[in-house]
Amino acid sequence: MTAQRRLAAILVCDVVGYSRLMERDERGTLERLKTYRKDLLEPLVSEHQGRIVKLTGDGILCEFASVVNAVTSAIAIQQALAEHEAETPEEERIRFRIGVNLGDVVCEEDGDLYGDGVNIAARLESIADPGTVVVSGTAYD
Repeated sequence: MTAQRRLAAILVCDVVGYSRLMERDERGTLERLKTYRKDLLEPLVSEHQGRIVKLTGDGILCEFASVVNAVTSAIAIQQALAEHEAETPEEERIRFRIGVNLGDVVCEEDGDLYGDGVNIAARLESIADPGTVVVSGTAYD
């Protein structure tokens, strides 16, 4: 089987200030991130019919067949995280930036995704303010 090209809604999520959080409290930060992945990210992505493509040290790449589901999932993730972190002191608070794009991707045999669809979602994530979701024009349309 060879790589396949397809249209997909891509969600890229990253932890704001990850290095600073790790320097401040490595063990606590890792435990909280692991809990949030298990209790928030994975269920909310699944609930919105998405799949987690891969986890990075401080981020996640997800694919959805529907851009509406990707955006709805992103909003739900941000709301859930804000609720869980509300009592955490500001300097210790975990916040995500999320980018969502609808675009062409290449799916490898192992399920990993590449291409402009992914790259644009990652760029959007990088310009998002903490706690927000940035959506591409193609996803918005």
